[in-house]
Amino acid sequence: MTEALKIDYIEFCSPQLDATQGFFAQAFGWDFIDYGPDYRDIRGAGTGGGIERDATKAPLIILRADDLQAAYDQVTSAGAQITKEIFDFPGGKRFEFREPGGTAMGVWSDN
Repeated sequence: MTEALKIDYIEFCSPQLDATQGFFAQAFGWDFIDYGPDYRDIRGAGTGGGIERDATKAPLIILRADDLQAAYDQVTSAGAQITKEIFDFPGGKRFEFREPGGTAMGVWSDN
C-alpha cells in the first residue's frame, strides 16, 4: 500500500436542498457556503462536507490523497469498481468508485 487514505469529506444528497440545509443548521448548528443553486458547502461539522441537490444518489464518502493516480491504482487493485474516471472540479481532481460491498466513495487531490 502506497498511502493511507483518510476520510476528508462527506457529500450528502437531497432533492430538498433548502430543507436539508435548514435541518442541519437547526439540529447540528452547522454553517454553509452557497455554491450556486444546487450545492452547499458545510462548515463546522468536524470534517468537510457538502449537500448536493439530487434525489438519485446516496451520500458519498470522499477520501483525500496526495497522489491521485497512486490512490486510483490502489483502490482498483483492491477490487473497486470505478464509477467516474478522474475529473477536474473546483479545488482539484477526483474519481469515484464503489467498494466491493457497494458503498459509493471518491478520492480527491488538490494537485
